[in-house]
Amino acid sequence: MSRYGRIYDTVRKIPAGRVATYGQIAMEAGLPGHARQVGYAMAALTEGSDVPWHRVVNARGGISARSAGPAFEQIQRLLLEAEGIPFGPEDHIDLERYGWDPSE
Repeated sequence: MSRYGRIYDTVRKIPAGRVATYGQIAMEAGLPGHARQVGYAMAALTEGSDVPWHRVVNARGGISARSAGPAFEQIQRLLLEAEGIPFGPEDHIDLERYGWDPSE
């Protein structure tokens, strides 16, 4: 399976109401140290994809800026809030509370 395929399969496992970091996805997909590649994979998704890309956030629990513009950042925030994930100070998600634990 391709790297992107492994990344997408891993992201599909994140349940609604939870988030994972780019680095965590890389590790779970067997690609430790390749968090940036996870970002590239998320950016490569096409509209209508079944991959819940919005559940992937940066290591601080924030939404990373996208070259496609701020509209995608706003969409990601709205999708996460719709799943019950609040944003706290400095627009960060509490990863202790809302972070995905693959062992659950």
